[in-house]
Order: sequence, then C-alpha cells, then structure tokens
Amino acid sequence: MAVYTKVSDSEIADLLQDYNIGSVKELKAIEQGVENSNYFLTTDKAKYVLTIYEKRVNESELPYYIGLMQHLAKKGFPCPLPVTNKKGDALSKIQGRPCAIVTFLHGKGTNTIRNSHLEELGRNVARMHLAASDFPLKRKNDLSVHCWEELFYKIKDQADGLKKGLATEVASNLETLSANWPSSLYSGVIHADLFPDNVFFTGDKFAGVIDFYFACNDFLMYDIAICLNAWCFENNNEFNVTKARKLLSSYNKVRPISEEELDALPTLASGAALRFLLTRLYDWFNTDETALVKPKNPLEYLERLRFHNGIKYHTEYGL
Repeated sequence: MAVYTKVSDSEIADLLQDYNIGSVKELKAIEQGVENSNYFLTTDKAKYVLTIYEKRVNESELPYYIGLMQHLAKKGFPCPLPVTNKKGDALSKIQGRPCAIVTFLHGKGTNTIRNSHLEELGRNVARMHLAASDFPLKRKNDLSVHCWEELFYKIKDQADGLKKGLATEVASNLETLSANWPSSLYSGVIHADLFPDNVFFTGDKFAGVIDFYFACNDFLMYDIAICLNAWCFENNNEFNVTKARKLLSSYNKVRPISEEELDALPTLASGAALRFLLTRLYDWFNTDETALVKPKNPLEYLERLRFHNGIKYHTEYGL
C-alpha cells in the first residue's frame, strides 16, 4: 500500500453518494507498501479502507481479488470484505482509476515477531488455503519462475550499480531454479504476499489477512516459502529455525504437508527469495519519486537466497 493518487474532499464525497455507508468524516493516507493508493476512510457510520488500483494492477484481474475476499469472508476467514455500491458492484472509479471500498479489519501487523505469531500464522495460512479450495476463479502467478527472467532483464544493466557481481549471481540462480522448479505439487489459491504488515494480530492472536492483490493459483507450499523468508529471519538476517519449526508444524496440523512438498521446500524458498530480490531491485530503480513510500533494500533477500541455496534437506527448516 502507498499513495500515488491524491483524492480531494469533493471527490470522496461524490464517490460516497454511490454507496450506503454514510458521509465522509475523515480520509487519511496509508503510507506503507508500494503497489496501490490506500486511504483510511471514516464515515459517520463506520471505518473502511479505500483502495485505488494503480497502473501495475491489471484491471481485468480485479474480479479475482474482489471475489476471493468475498469468498473467504463468507467461509468465516477474517479478511476485509468489499463493500458493494447502490448498483451492487464492488468496483467503482475515481479519477478514472478503478477503486474499491472494503471493511476495516481490526488488529495490526507486528514489528516484533514472536514464536506465538508463527504458530498462529501457520495454522491460519492452512485455514485460508482450505477455505479457498473451492474458489472458482483462476489467476496465473505472474511473479513466478516463468516471469523472473523477463523482470531481471529490465534491471540487469543497473544491478551491479547496487552491488558488484549481483547481475551474474542473479543470472546463475535464475538458470538453476528454472531447471529445478517443481511441476506437480499440490496447487490452489495462495496469498503470495504474506509479510508481517499484511497479517493482523490482536496481541498474540491472529486477527486476519489484508492486501490480496498478489493472490493467484500456485503451489500452496510457495505461500509457506514466502513466509519462511518474511517471518523466520532476524534483523541481522540470521535464520531462526525455531520460528520455522513453529510455522511448519502448526500449518501441518491443519493441512498435512506431503513428503514431495517438503522435499521441494528449499527450492521454493530460494525461488521466493529471488522473487522478492528481483521485485525490490526493480522498485529500487523505478519507484515513482512522488510516492510517499521508500523502496526497500533488495540485498537482504540476496542473503536469504544464499542461505536457502545452502539447504540440502528440508529437515534443516525444523520439520
């Protein structure tokens, strides 16, 4: 989340005329994230979040994201619920851009990751995977192994400006992962961006998941591989095997992990690290200067990629 499209008082007032959610009291920019423009929207009835979808979001894919949140909410999985307007549509327009208003999810992301958070995370990611198992829409993961090379070549000539030898190392990893990427693991709907700022807690208890705008159909264990990268490394980039064990074991209790999935985990974790290394590299060199958010350091994911490349057996992740 970030803010690229500035919304005036009159524009938000005009938008709300199409909804039955009251009159605007406050519209406050949300500065975190990099993809879309987001605002806390408070009306005289309740609190919501307004999301304006920016250029990197394919408008034709918005029904997938909106439908997925509606599907999960109906299944009792806690996530924002898109609000429909007076015409019954969950999507509207503002400044010519598609937008949606969703319910406010109470809780907050955590900056201090504890073992209890990993237990809650693993259990509830499995719940989410099961709840989405009968979601009828499909969306290909356009940030998986088949797309990384194209993304890399957009910033290949700039990479060594950040770190000498980076382009060669990335190219080598691309070749290895393309040759070894699994092809037959259990697939379904994944969130694909389960970072600590997208998972809400009240205290140590899970409260819900937000920001489904990378969700897609892919290997379920790829979601867990992303979590290993995002939740199980300390600030000094040291891997915390206890946290990984909590994540994997609690997930396994709800949706048992197959031996084939476990065997593929080091490759999937390397791929997840490379995916975020590449997207952060791209953002490092291409983020809009007017955005309130600053691009994140790509190199921490280089260190995580190197760690996963050194894993020989899944047992080294603690399960």
